[in-house]
Amino acid sequence: MSEILNEVVQQEEDTQKGKFLTFLVGKEEYGIEIKYVTEIIGGIQAITEVPEVPEYVKGIINLRGKIIPVMDVNLRFKKEARDYNDRTCIIVIDIDELSVGLIVDNVAEVISISDADIVPPPDARAGFHNRYIKGIGKIGNEVKLILDCQRLLSTENLEDLKYIN
Repeated sequence: MSEILNEVVQQEEDTQKGKFLTFLVGKEEYGIEIKYVTEIIGGIQAITEVPEVPEYVKGIINLRGKIIPVMDVNLRFKKEARDYNDRTCIIVIDIDELSVGLIVDNVAEVISISDADIVPPPDARAGFHNRYIKGIGKIGNEVKLILDCQRLLSTENLEDLKYIN
């Protein structure tokens, strides 16, 4: 029985391999592995502020009875805060069994990027110090910055948010 379950899990992972949800933050287009995405919420719903959390953590939402912390990706990337509009979305992802909502400017599409078309980010010696970027996907003449979901929240932030979740 466990062999069958392992095979089903492997097949599911294979169908998700190389697939990325792309979204906009400012003018840049980012991608996250689809395996982390559990839901996309169109529009911003009521967010309850929580005291003593980092500025980029906007608070919590109630998603069908489950309490989920939400973070503004613009603020997480130390960009200027932007007003939310009808294109603003919350992407719910799972990181280490913790659901977190990512507030982004706009969800674009799900795309496939082969491993051969993903290169590592430039070396830190070249002035590239972004710890959130796992790789750079090449799609024709465009590039998509592939985020490392594990690093979006530092270890101490994950611990802080687990009590909320």
